[in-house]
Amino acid sequence: MPDHEEANARGLFGGVFARGGVEAGDAAWLQAMLDAEAGLARALERAGLAPAGAGKAVTAAARAGNFDPNELGGLAALTGNPVPGLARALARQVPQTAASAVHRGATSQDIVDTAAMLLAKRAIEVIQADLARAADAAAGLAAAHRASIMIGRTLLQQAVPVTFGLVAAGWLTSLDEARAGLDSVGPRLAVQFGGAAGTVASLGEAGQRVAALLAEELGLAVPVLPWHTNRLRMIDLGTALARVAAALGKIARDVTLLAQSEVGELSEGAGQRGAGQRGADQPGAGQQAPAASPRRGGSSAMPHKRNPVASIAILGCTKQVPGLLTTLAAAAEQELQRAAGAWHAEWEPVTALLRLTGSASSWAADLLPGLIVDTSRMAANLAATKGLPLAEHVSSLLAGVLGGVQAHDLVAEAGARAVSAGLPLRDVLLAVPKLEERLSSAGITAEQIDSALEPSGYLGSAGAFVTAALDAHDALEARDG
Repeated sequence: MPDHEEANARGLFGGVFARGGVEAGDAAWLQAMLDAEAGLARALERAGLAPAGAGKAVTAAARAGNFDPNELGGLAALTGNPVPGLARALARQVPQTAASAVHRGATSQDIVDTAAMLLAKRAIEVIQADLARAADAAAGLAAAHRASIMIGRTLLQQAVPVTFGLVAAGWLTSLDEARAGLDSVGPRLAVQFGGAAGTVASLGEAGQRVAALLAEELGLAVPVLPWHTNRLRMIDLGTALARVAAALGKIARDVTLLAQSEVGELSEGAGQRGAGQRGADQPGAGQQAPAASPRRGGSSAMPHKRNPVASIAILGCTKQVPGLLTTLAAAAEQELQRAAGAWHAEWEPVTALLRLTGSASSWAADLLPGLIVDTSRMAANLAATKGLPLAEHVSSLLAGVLGGVQAHDLVAEAGARAVSAGLPLRDVLLAVPKLEERLSSAGITAEQIDSALEPSGYLGSAGAFVTAALDAHDALEARDG
């Protein structure tokens, strides 16, 4: 389905907040609950607690299209959740011989919690695929721009030179760590089957066996025991999703900052696949690169605008996530064997977490492969600093003969004069008599100063860090492959 049609299918804001393949709406929830009921019927039949063919009959009827979500929602107002109405409706859909297998031994929370685990498992598969594409693109950027020098920025101020390869390597590492976090939560996605109060008393001694068969039918983990009021699994799921959101939000924020008109070191493509690079002979920042979609990044008021839409959309998704995780954590305090309200408080936050994280991941899988890197603008921005970001390197050079404090003060004085006069740091160091005399007496030559002011000579372990990130990514891919 094209993006605009998908957005229409998911509502007015779906194009931003429900992008990609994660399904967490009413239809997905309904189907997941029906899948739980069908899996239970099959498990009961395998345990000898339901007639032969009951599992197949319930499974055939357990299709979301056979039920009206609005009607079930109305019935939910009578019981506090939609499962009682769903179970009755499902029993009416199957042959009378199979009706006894519908919902047997279960309570409403068993079905809703198991459905949540199914939704999460399916969503994580989609998110992982998007994150893998984004990570591969980040790896490509890191490798391609290992030697692309740019100004590093700390506290939003110019600091010392870095490489864009190192920036991309940082993105890559965070993406791979987020992927590992999703992997780790997989075994925590377990069935819920405890019956009325966690004993499955209605099934006698068969409850534990049916729970294991149910897990096998649905491809979920088997918990040690029912977890009706032990909500750590929900917090673990929310935390894994929040880690993904944190990694994606950092990347998106970097892109929005580096795509500012006054910076112009990055720009978003128009959803193309394959990382781009803009050199000195290509359009500079502020010029419109050819785009597959002329509307991408446009403004309703300003025709010249080319907004970083993908990054903005990612941030729009990820900024909602911390509050949702907080709600899950707050809801984890649940009374005795079954909660009065706290369990209900989880449903919408979990839904939103899956939807928003899935949307952000989909946007990232589009953003990073199409990112345009303007290396010429990076070089120009670095040159515009007139050597000031290398003040630390010069200070290190002088510290060996002047001492650390004296060297720092001398370079700080030279830097202040350079800023006030609009001169390169080199000119001040070598032209101000007072400073020149101190350098000469220390045996510091102009050639040494020039060498200390060369950005490529002050990159430290940037290259090694890029290699480490790429090696770690390759190891992850080899393991997953």
